[in-house]
Amino acid sequence: MTEKKMKRGFKESRFAVFWNRLKRNRNAMIGLYVFLLLVMLIIIVPIVSPYDYAKYDIMSISQKPSLKHPFGTDDLGRDLLTRCFYGGRYSLSISLAAVLFSTSVGTVIGAITGFFGGKIDAVIMRMLDVIQAIPSTLLTIIISAALGVGIDKTIIAISVGSIPGTVRLLRGSVMRTREEQYLEAAEAIGCSTTRRIWKYVVPNSWSPLIVSSTMGVARTILQLAALSYIGLGVQPPTPEWGAMLSGARGYLRDYPHMLIFPGLFIAISVLCLNMFGDGLRDALDPKLKD
Repeated sequence: MTEKKMKRGFKESRFAVFWNRLKRNRNAMIGLYVFLLLVMLIIIVPIVSPYDYAKYDIMSISQKPSLKHPFGTDDLGRDLLTRCFYGGRYSLSISLAAVLFSTSVGTVIGAITGFFGGKIDAVIMRMLDVIQAIPSTLLTIIISAALGVGIDKTIIAISVGSIPGTVRLLRGSVMRTREEQYLEAAEAIGCSTTRRIWKYVVPNSWSPLIVSSTMGVARTILQLAALSYIGLGVQPPTPEWGAMLSGARGYLRDYPHMLIFPGLFIAISVLCLNMFGDGLRDALDPKLKD
């Protein structure tokens, strides 16, 4: 058996152990399947819906849920079912993009500070301390207000506050991993520092970061909704869930369905991701036994 086949078999066996642990966690699998179902509906429903999410219909203004409009309509006669599912495209894609951006930047900085330490670590970590001294929500609002509205600017505003936490999490893992003997062996055979970091150190330090990123998507969905609710995130008529809540807040007493359904989508998404994240953390925990 070649060395490449042995490595592939080892990776497959590790994944099999992880997947078996995850499958035994009922809550995690429920969260995963419900979230995947929601994503499929978010993709399909706007395509098959007979209604345009942005088209006004003055004959259907503020209708309550019915067979024609299962979620009712908003103050401009737009079908809420279509807008809720279409809005999920914005809410989930922006949240995923923000988490990917913050995780990518945090991974680079965390790997450098954790591996090299010394003055580089001290300077970077003190700069991150300054950022973390500002409450995350307040920092997001400040950056969003400074950059202005727009999807790209919203992604940056939400991402910045998450970078210090990602850096600290990966830095701690890297500092433990860099003492392993296989890194000494890699250095002895002439492996470059860059190769050691990205081929050996980071892949073996990713487990806590994967769990953090999964739960970070849920947290980012809430941050995005809050930002849009106060008018700094996604702007109308784009049907993002937080923006829909903001547009419906004046109709809570007479037409509560206008807030209930977007709120349910936010709650279900966050709950499913948190359930799956908890199971993912348990499955990746090396201290757990089969």
